[in-house]
Amino acid sequence: MEIERKFRIYRNQIPFDISGFPSKEIRQGYILHSPALRIRKENEDYILTYKGRGSLSREEINITLPEAAGEKLFTKCDGHLIDKTRYLIPANAKDATSGRDLVIELDIFHGEFDSLCYAEVEFDSEESANSYIVPDWFGKDLTGIHGFSNSDLSKYGLPADI
Repeated sequence: MEIERKFRIYRNQIPFDISGFPSKEIRQGYILHSPALRIRKENEDYILTYKGRGSLSREEINITLPEAAGEKLFTKCDGHLIDKTRYLIPANAKDATSGRDLVIELDIFHGEFDSLCYAEVEFDSEESANSYIVPDWFGKDLTGIHGFSNSDLSKYGLPADI
């Protein structure tokens, strides 16, 4: 089960230099959009992901694939491919349910989605997600808003309300 919230970020409002944080290069595409069947390349790893329907919480299954299978599946993708750099930034907060240290996954998009930047935070319960105190530099909460999911970006391109 994946429980996460997503926020719009404006790069000029990030209050620190992100270059010192761990990062990975991501390319992803969608074979199906609803429910989502996604192929993702993270650095050198290929991962096939099934995501069930839902906004705040939904089922997620990940399967690691060999390179040849991953590259073949990219040729089967429908819509736009998404390229981004993901930075892993300590949130300086704990999950209210488990006490686990929270991490901000800051996605800086490239190519046709270059104007986008999102922050996602994953939680161990919906209660934790709903009680999370959002940092001042986070923008609009995009959780569950049509047009802003990666699947919607892949299917429709940039949302009009950017």
